[in-house]
Amino acid sequence: MINDREIDRYVEAHTTPEDPLLAELDRQTHLRVIAPRMISGRVQGKTLEMLSRMIAPKYILEIGTFTGYSAICLAKGLQPGGELHTFEVDDELEPLSSAFFARSEQAAQICPHIGSALDEAPGLGLIFDLVFIDGDKREYTDYYRMLLDGGLVRSGSYILADNVLWYGKALQEAPSTDRHTQNIRAFNRMVQDDPRVENVILPLRDGLTLIRVV
Repeated sequence: MINDREIDRYVEAHTTPEDPLLAELDRQTHLRVIAPRMISGRVQGKTLEMLSRMIAPKYILEIGTFTGYSAICLAKGLQPGGELHTFEVDDELEPLSSAFFARSEQAAQICPHIGSALDEAPGLGLIFDLVFIDGDKREYTDYYRMLLDGGLVRSGSYILADNVLWYGKALQEAPSTDRHTQNIRAFNRMVQDDPRVENVILPLRDGLTLIRVV
Protein backbone atom coordinates (compact mmCIF):
# COMPACT_ATOMS: atom_id res chain seq x y z
CA MET A 1 0.00 0.00 0.00
CA ILE A 2 1.47 3.34 -1.06
CA ASN A 3 1.30 5.97 1.71
CA ASP A 4 0.91 9.73 1.43
CA ARG A 5 4.57 10.40 2.16
CA GLU A 6 5.65 8.17 -0.72
CA ILE A 7 3.28 10.07 -3.02
CA ASP A 8 4.70 13.38 -1.81
CA ARG A 9 8.25 12.21 -2.54
CA TYR A 10 7.24 11.03 -6.01
CA VAL A 11 5.51 14.34 -6.76
CA GLU A 12 8.55 16.32 -5.61
CA ALA A 13 10.86 14.12 -7.67
CA HIS A 14 8.82 14.90 -10.77
CA THR A 15 8.45 18.64 -10.22
CA THR A 16 10.85 21.27 -11.58
CA PRO A 17 13.52 21.96 -8.93
CA GLU A 18 13.43 25.18 -6.91
CA ASP A 19 15.64 27.98 -8.09
CA PRO A 20 18.56 28.53 -5.67
CA LEU A 21 17.07 31.66 -4.07
CA LEU A 22 13.82 29.89 -3.17
CA ALA A 23 15.72 26.86 -1.86
CA GLU A 24 17.76 29.16 0.38
CA LEU A 25 14.62 30.96 1.57
CA ASP A 26 13.02 27.62 2.42
CA ARG A 27 16.08 26.62 4.44
CA GLN A 28 16.29 29.95 6.27
CA THR A 29 12.57 29.78 7.08
CA HIS A 30 13.04 26.36 8.69
CA LEU A 31 16.07 27.58 10.63
CA ARG A 32 14.74 30.93 11.84
CA VAL A 33 10.94 30.92 11.97
CA ILE A 34 8.37 29.29 14.24
CA ALA A 35 5.94 27.05 12.32
CA PRO A 36 8.00 26.87 9.10
CA ARG A 37 5.40 24.45 7.65
CA MET A 38 3.41 27.60 6.73
CA ILE A 39 5.79 28.22 3.82
CA SER A 40 4.34 27.34 0.41
CA GLY A 41 7.31 25.18 -0.53
CA ARG A 42 8.45 23.69 -3.79
CA VAL A 43 5.33 21.99 -5.19
CA GLN A 44 2.77 24.60 -4.17
CA GLY A 45 5.18 27.38 -5.06
CA LYS A 46 5.64 26.04 -8.57
CA THR A 47 1.86 25.66 -8.86
CA LEU A 48 1.37 29.31 -7.89
CA GLU A 49 4.05 30.39 -10.32
CA MET A 50 2.53 28.46 -13.22
CA LEU A 51 -0.98 29.74 -12.49
CA SER A 52 0.36 33.29 -12.37
CA ARG A 53 2.21 32.83 -15.64
CA MET A 54 -0.98 31.52 -17.29
CA ILE A 55 -3.05 34.46 -16.03
CA ALA A 56 -0.28 37.03 -16.73
CA PRO A 57 -1.66 39.53 -14.20
CA LYS A 58 -0.97 43.24 -14.11
CA TYR A 59 -1.76 43.50 -10.40
CA ILE A 60 -1.54 40.78 -7.74
CA LEU A 61 -2.73 41.00 -4.15
CA GLU A 62 -1.32 38.58 -1.59
CA ILE A 63 -2.89 38.38 1.87
CA GLY A 64 -0.31 36.80 4.17
CA THR A 65 3.33 37.24 3.17
CA PHE A 66 4.94 34.98 5.81
CA THR A 67 8.61 34.81 4.68
CA GLY A 68 7.97 35.76 1.06
CA TYR A 69 8.24 32.43 -0.79
CA SER A 70 4.80 32.55 -2.38
CA ALA A 71 5.15 36.23 -3.28
CA ILE A 72 8.31 35.56 -5.27
CA CYS A 73 6.65 32.63 -7.04
CA LEU A 74 3.55 34.64 -7.92
CA ALA A 75 5.55 37.67 -9.06
CA LYS A 76 7.25 35.58 -11.74
CA GLY A 77 4.03 35.69 -13.76
CA LEU A 78 3.54 39.47 -13.65
CA GLN A 79 3.34 41.49 -16.82
CA PRO A 80 6.21 43.93 -17.44
CA GLY A 81 5.52 46.93 -15.22
CA GLY A 82 3.10 44.92 -13.07
CA GLU A 83 3.00 44.98 -9.28
CA LEU A 84 2.46 42.48 -6.49
CA HIS A 85 1.20 43.94 -3.21
CA THR A 86 1.68 41.59 -0.27
CA PHE A 87 0.37 42.18 3.27
CA GLU A 88 1.69 40.70 6.53
CA VAL A 89 0.58 41.62 10.06
CA ASP A 90 3.64 40.10 11.79
CA ASP A 91 6.34 42.75 11.50
CA GLU A 92 8.98 40.37 12.91
CA LEU A 93 8.92 38.47 9.62
CA GLU A 94 9.63 41.57 7.55
CA PRO A 95 13.47 41.55 7.69
CA LEU A 96 13.64 38.01 6.30
CA SER A 97 11.08 38.48 3.54
CA SER A 98 12.43 41.88 2.49
CA ALA A 99 16.00 40.56 2.28
CA PHE A 100 14.92 37.86 -0.16
CA PHE A 101 12.63 40.17 -2.12
CA ALA A 102 15.60 42.47 -2.68
CA ARG A 103 17.64 39.59 -4.09
CA SER A 104 14.92 38.32 -6.41
CA GLU A 105 14.63 39.17 -10.10
CA GLN A 106 11.18 40.58 -9.30
CA ALA A 107 12.44 42.99 -6.62
CA ALA A 108 11.19 46.12 -8.38
CA GLN A 109 7.68 44.64 -8.75
CA ILE A 110 7.11 43.37 -5.21
CA CYS A 111 5.53 45.92 -2.85
CA PRO A 112 5.50 44.64 0.76
CA HIS A 113 3.14 46.11 3.35
CA ILE A 114 3.09 45.57 7.11
CA GLY A 115 -0.49 45.73 8.35
CA SER A 116 -3.95 44.38 7.73
CA ALA A 117 -5.02 43.89 4.13
CA LEU A 118 -8.60 44.51 5.28
CA ASP A 119 -7.62 47.99 6.42
CA GLU A 120 -5.14 48.96 3.74
CA ALA A 121 -5.72 47.08 0.47
CA PRO A 122 -8.88 49.02 -0.51
CA GLY A 123 -6.90 52.25 -0.22
CA LEU A 124 -4.47 51.20 -2.95
CA GLY A 125 -7.09 52.05 -5.54
CA LEU A 126 -6.26 48.99 -7.66
CA ILE A 127 -8.32 46.24 -9.26
CA PHE A 128 -6.47 42.95 -8.98
CA ASP A 129 -6.21 40.30 -11.68
CA LEU A 130 -4.99 37.68 -9.21
CA VAL A 131 -5.38 37.38 -5.44
CA PHE A 132 -3.79 34.83 -3.12
CA ILE A 133 -5.51 34.47 0.26
CA ASP A 134 -3.27 32.92 2.93
CA GLY A 135 -3.80 35.16 5.93
CA ASP A 136 -5.68 34.75 9.21
CA LYS A 137 -8.12 31.86 8.73
CA ARG A 138 -10.60 33.62 11.03
CA GLU A 139 -10.86 36.43 8.46
CA TYR A 140 -11.29 34.48 5.21
CA THR A 141 -14.95 35.50 4.84
CA ASP A 142 -13.98 39.13 5.48
CA TYR A 143 -11.28 38.96 2.80
CA TYR A 144 -13.78 37.52 0.34
CA ARG A 145 -16.36 40.24 1.02
CA MET A 146 -13.67 42.90 0.68
CA LEU A 147 -12.67 41.56 -2.73
CA LEU A 148 -16.10 40.90 -4.25
CA ASP A 149 -18.25 43.53 -2.56
CA GLY A 150 -15.50 46.14 -2.36
CA GLY A 151 -14.69 46.04 -6.06
CA LEU A 152 -11.06 44.91 -5.72
CA VAL A 153 -11.60 42.24 -8.39
CA ARG A 154 -13.46 42.25 -11.71
CA SER A 155 -14.89 39.78 -14.18
CA GLY A 156 -12.02 37.53 -15.22
CA SER A 157 -10.03 38.00 -12.01
CA TYR A 158 -8.82 34.91 -10.18
CA ILE A 159 -8.70 34.30 -6.44
CA LEU A 160 -6.63 31.51 -4.89
CA ALA A 161 -7.35 30.52 -1.28
CA ASP A 162 -4.98 28.31 0.71
CA ASN A 163 -5.70 25.90 3.59
CA VAL A 164 -9.35 25.39 2.66
CA LEU A 165 -9.29 21.79 3.94
CA TRP A 166 -7.63 22.90 7.19
CA TYR A 167 -5.98 19.57 8.05
CA GLY A 168 -9.25 17.80 7.25
CA LYS A 169 -11.14 19.67 9.96
CA ALA A 170 -13.17 21.56 7.34
CA LEU A 171 -15.05 18.33 6.63
CA GLN A 172 -16.79 18.30 10.02
CA GLU A 173 -18.72 20.68 12.25
CA ALA A 174 -16.37 22.67 14.46
CA PRO A 175 -16.81 23.46 18.17
CA SER A 176 -17.75 27.03 19.01
CA THR A 177 -14.24 27.64 20.35
CA ASP A 178 -12.56 26.76 17.03
CA ARG A 179 -13.00 29.98 15.10
CA HIS A 180 -10.38 29.03 12.51
CA THR A 181 -12.25 25.94 11.35
CA GLN A 182 -15.61 27.68 11.62
CA ASN A 183 -14.51 30.48 9.32
CA ILE A 184 -12.84 28.19 6.81
CA ARG A 185 -16.09 26.22 6.58
CA ALA A 186 -18.10 29.43 6.25
CA PHE A 187 -15.74 30.65 3.54
CA ASN A 188 -16.07 27.41 1.57
CA ARG A 189 -19.88 27.63 1.76
CA MET A 190 -19.82 31.32 0.81
CA VAL A 191 -17.78 30.65 -2.31
CA GLN A 192 -19.82 27.61 -3.29
CA ASP A 193 -23.10 29.54 -2.99
CA ASP A 194 -21.92 32.71 -4.76
CA PRO A 195 -23.30 32.97 -8.33
CA ARG A 196 -20.69 35.61 -9.14
CA VAL A 197 -17.90 33.02 -9.26
CA GLU A 198 -16.99 29.52 -10.35
CA ASN A 199 -14.65 27.47 -8.21
CA VAL A 200 -12.80 24.21 -7.66
CA ILE A 201 -10.85 22.86 -4.68
CA LEU A 202 -7.53 21.21 -5.50
CA PRO A 203 -6.38 18.69 -2.85
CA LEU A 204 -2.89 20.16 -2.96
CA ARG A 205 -1.26 20.07 0.47
CA ASP A 206 -3.91 21.56 2.78
CA GLY A 207 -6.36 22.40 -0.02
CA LEU A 208 -6.17 25.22 -2.57
CA THR A 209 -9.35 26.76 -3.98
CA LEU A 210 -9.26 28.30 -7.44
CA ILE A 211 -11.95 30.92 -7.96
CA ARG A 212 -12.77 32.79 -11.18
CA VAL A 213 -14.96 35.86 -11.08
CA VAL A 214 -17.52 35.49 -13.88
